[in-house]
Amino acid sequence: MKRRNIQMSLPDISKQDIDSVVKVLRSKRLALGPMAEEFERLMCEYVGVKHAIAVSSGTAALHLIVRALGIGPGDEVLVPSFTFIASVNVILYEGATPIFVDIEPETYNLDPDDLEKKITPRTKAIMAVDVFGHPAEWDKINKIAQKYSLLVIDDSCEALGAEYKGKKIGQFGNAAAFAFYPNKQITTGEGGMVVTNDEELAKTIRSLRNQGRTEMGAWLEHEIMGYNYRMDEMSAALGVSQLKRIEELLKNREIVAKNYTEKLSGLDFIRTPIVKPYVKMSWFVYVVTLAEGLDRDLIIARMQEMGIPVRGYFSPAHLQPYIRERFKTYEGMLPITESVAKRTIALPFHGSLSESEIDAVVEALKKAI
Repeated sequence: MKRRNIQMSLPDISKQDIDSVVKVLRSKRLALGPMAEEFERLMCEYVGVKHAIAVSSGTAALHLIVRALGIGPGDEVLVPSFTFIASVNVILYEGATPIFVDIEPETYNLDPDDLEKKITPRTKAIMAVDVFGHPAEWDKINKIAQKYSLLVIDDSCEALGAEYKGKKIGQFGNAAAFAFYPNKQITTGEGGMVVTNDEELAKTIRSLRNQGRTEMGAWLEHEIMGYNYRMDEMSAALGVSQLKRIEELLKNREIVAKNYTEKLSGLDFIRTPIVKPYVKMSWFVYVVTLAEGLDRDLIIARMQEMGIPVRGYFSPAHLQPYIRERFKTYEGMLPITESVAKRTIALPFHGSLSESEIDAVVEALKKAI
């Protein structure tokens, strides 16, 4: 097979995006300026929430939510293991204990039945993840949270633009976090956003992201211990420009995903992503699941030899070396997570992937298998 220069992911950067960033550079107002405020305002409008706080990364957004909700030592937070490791790390930052929940076998989101089984008197919060851009089962999760008086955090870092039963992701739980890394639906380079309808929570998070200063506080007065989690003006300008054309960006990604699904349908050795009829998927990555018995790592190696970049998604958090050492987690404790994690492959995916490139990926996958 002829080797092709196919990229695993690519941001969609327009002339307007570039001009917006250059305009900020020329203004010489590079931090604590109007672009971050505009980005927050537009995000509130888009998601349908009262408050948005721009920060330096999705991890920072999640950490600030955990911190502001008062989660700490002695508290347990229910979280899926099938997620990017930041979902777990932010719990550890505050000295709380992650309790790992298995996933359901279709969308790979948190399993509400397993979630309820793992609630203890020490459980303080649920962190649900909208995996790969597919919304979690929010009705069931919120019902459980209300039943046991638990806080709810939406790790929607992979799901900007997704909808659950007609309601935009970001409106569920006490607060939600978005991320804008270059492989996401929109990008700011590095960057993230907290969204919430809770005014006091938003006020606390705004202070925490800016070294503990309040909006009305005097220069160099810090009422609480905080962090430097601010978003700079160049990143915010890029975010504003990207958010203004988010529907175009989401549509382009959806077209690529549908192309993949059509070309891979009917193959008995893989399963394409399942999208529930009551959700709107916001395509972050395109992940296929291999049939039992196939050697995923060997298939990845063979595809890479053919010039096709692919990745295993995800490596379970509960089996990471430092987690195993600290919490004595082990193989076999989350059977669905562990089975899926051994068989999932993320294919090259971005909004400008051409049909000929998709054909090359599909051909390489078939040949590797």
